[in-house]
Amino acid sequence: MTDNRKFEIVYDTDLPGTPERVWEAVTKGTPGWMFPTDQWPDVKTVEEYPRHLVSRMDGPDGWFNQLEHVLEPLDGGRARLHYVHSGIFADNWDEQYDGASKHTEFYLHTLGQYLQYFDGRPVVFTDIQGPAASQVPDGFVRLKKALGVDAASQGDTFDVELDGVGRLTGQVDFSNENFLGLRTADTMYRFFGRNAFGAPVGMTVHDFSGGGVSEATAKAWGDYLGKVYA
Repeated sequence: MTDNRKFEIVYDTDLPGTPERVWEAVTKGTPGWMFPTDQWPDVKTVEEYPRHLVSRMDGPDGWFNQLEHVLEPLDGGRARLHYVHSGIFADNWDEQYDGASKHTEFYLHTLGQYLQYFDGRPVVFTDIQGPAASQVPDGFVRLKKALGVDAASQGDTFDVELDGVGRLTGQVDFSNENFLGLRTADTMYRFFGRNAFGAPVGMTVHDFSGGGVSEATAKAWGDYLGKVYA
């Protein structure tokens, strides 16, 4: 093991929720904005509600993965989050670090969207992976074009009809070369251009409508992605 396998990703952001609500979101509410983490074998090495939380997983040969959240209350029912993700990458250090650091910005942005628009609402979470054919240099560009939002910027509205998925209307809440966030009145759609990091394009659906069915969502979007990359 060498020191260059270690990494640390630090991110500071203000969030539209009290420290108590952010704490709830990053502990019990992760399906609403990231992915379910309730099965992670982590240990809470620091648990000072609602200000300081450190979760850590350890493995063989000194491997570890650690998440730290430091929360400070702000006026107006908001909180400042100091986030530190540290650990060890065993392989492809540069590519893994680049991917993890860019994912951090997108996930924490999505956390803010969740707190502002859907905090505490029951969610149906669905993860969908694109086919191997999406793992090409222009894979994410092709998806954004198919969605009809390739020229859209963050804050723009969208209204699209997608074959097999249906009509989606809402706001583009995040858009850059690697990630896309679409938010409707009751759902957040997150698209990940992981082709830039050596993996297929992926997406998650966070459905707060009260009527979501994960299996049906996975099939509709899986079929749609199959057509995009056919």
